[in-house]
Amino acid sequence: MKVGIVGAGMVGSSAGYALAMLGIVSDIVLVDRNAALALAQAEDISHAVPFVSATTVIAGDYADLTGAGVVILAAGVSQKPGETRLELLERNAAVFRDVVGEVLRVAPDAILLIASNPVDIMTQVATRLSGLPPQRVIGSGTILDSARFRSLIGRHLGISPQSVHAYVLGEHGDSEVLGWSNARAGSVSLQSFAEQIGSPLTDDVRQSIDEGVRNAAYKIINGKGATYYGIGAGLARIVKAIAQDQRDVLSVSIVTPHIVDVEDVALSVPRIVGADGVVADLIPELEASEHTALGRSAALLKERVESIKF
Repeated sequence: MKVGIVGAGMVGSSAGYALAMLGIVSDIVLVDRNAALALAQAEDISHAVPFVSATTVIAGDYADLTGAGVVILAAGVSQKPGETRLELLERNAAVFRDVVGEVLRVAPDAILLIASNPVDIMTQVATRLSGLPPQRVIGSGTILDSARFRSLIGRHLGISPQSVHAYVLGEHGDSEVLGWSNARAGSVSLQSFAEQIGSPLTDDVRQSIDEGVRNAAYKIINGKGATYYGIGAGLARIVKAIAQDQRDVLSVSIVTPHIVDVEDVALSVPRIVGADGVVADLIPELEASEHTALGRSAALLKERVESIKF
């Protein structure tokens, strides 16, 4: 499979690097309005390829995306001093209007994988602009938040995070909902597992993990300016599910017809992802407080996206 990446900044290049290291796609094409940046990133990544895979990595323009099965959209503009969030959203929507049109002109059958922030809203923008079925416009959503959740739980329990099954729901942002009530370690409920090994999940422990998940991005940004390795790996994981038709359950964002009394809003719940994009939604059983919080998150996202002038 050929994968295109539009936007060769830190997120786009990290996704390209992760894909090349996994060796799960045949070709990666980096496209950026700064052609020199795209070329530099492609060359740097291609020099790592001989150590681990045979993936071809090049820089190109939109025409080189022809035949791509997945195109990752990591393009966007940064917030200007004094600029409101709404103004930033409208400028990014304008960027996406051009990018989505160019991508679909040469790769009409591609699945669009949205990485630009705020990812849920940009996923909804891309869905509207493209006219594609929501199942083929997938936002990275809370895949990274869920990884952070599992990592911190695994650290507390002293087990591999790959043995932790837990999801963050709703917005990739401040209103996200940690799904404590249906989290599992192996096949055992989290609470039971913690008690059996003598590492109880006290209120203080839960609060610490909750804050660790919610504040991870702020902590990383304060230290090095941006987050990119984690989301780069998350994007590669989604591409792997598509390229190999794995039908994996991943917490990704698509426009959802109805959830907690909110209609047509992009947000994350666990979904089955395969060669055709999102195959099915899996709405988890939640405690009353989690259900209410998910509704608030959905309503907030809906309010924001309706304020954008397309």
